[in-house]
Amino acid sequence: MMKPSSFYRLIKSMPCSSFVDGWILKQYHTIPAAILGATITGAIDDSKSFSLIHPHLVPGLDGSWTNNQTSSCQILLPGMILLKKYITTLGQVGIVNTCQRWGVPQGLYEPLNQYGEKLRLRMTCFGRNWDPITGYEKQDAPQKNIPYELIHLANTSIKDAQAHLNLLPSNFELPSMSPDMCLVNFYSCSGRLGIHQDCDESDDTLRKGLPVVSFSVGDAAEFWYGHTRDENKLRRVILESGDVLIFGGKSRLIYHGVKKILTNTSPWSLLQAVQLRPGRLNVTLRQF
Repeated sequence: MMKPSSFYRLIKSMPCSSFVDGWILKQYHTIPAAILGATITGAIDDSKSFSLIHPHLVPGLDGSWTNNQTSSCQILLPGMILLKKYITTLGQVGIVNTCQRWGVPQGLYEPLNQYGEKLRLRMTCFGRNWDPITGYEKQDAPQKNIPYELIHLANTSIKDAQAHLNLLPSNFELPSMSPDMCLVNFYSCSGRLGIHQDCDESDDTLRKGLPVVSFSVGDAAEFWYGHTRDENKLRRVILESGDVLIFGGKSRLIYHGVKKILTNTSPWSLLQAVQLRPGRLNVTLRQF
């Protein structure tokens, strides 16, 4: 059972007559500069239970979650593609609100690694339960359904990635999947994640190369990846807010990790729309 100290809320309440509830997104006033400044500098009281966002929207946000017209793609490896600026500001706000509403009531906790050390992030799961020590073995905790909006966004991302990769040789192909596990990680400004493989899924999933789909919201991250654990041979790429990273097929078992969070890099449009706590919110979907 989770300790009370592990409870990690995403929204800090703020006096205002208008709020965003779930997916009903309307126009609201901008955040007061004094409070927004506290977010940018990280001057928030960490000793109390609080949330990471003020869910206020500003005029000018469109109704689309995906940015097909202005996004670009980077093919990093066979079966590995980065969709840049793919998720609109409205979509990023929706992701944060989803994690707040459905992930926070039971808390984002600090997981342990196999050596009993705390990882430098906080996490929770939708769908199947997973943790770094037992993998998928422990399923006794109550499971929260994966919100449909996240599944839809993942499937749409895969289809758009496939449209790019289908023009290349067959070893670049990317299979489809039906996600039944969603991992939510929040990295503070000092957060990181060591080099590892996502290899706890079923033998069938790994054999078929069913992809991992990763959404980035908030501060940018320096992401390292490659077909070896040797950090001297790994490549790196910057994952920014609104980016979608997908790796499957020949790259399903790549080694990867988050080396550091690039502070104060959240886009201004996001900070105007929702007061996200300094750091990076990462949502990853997989099929067991």
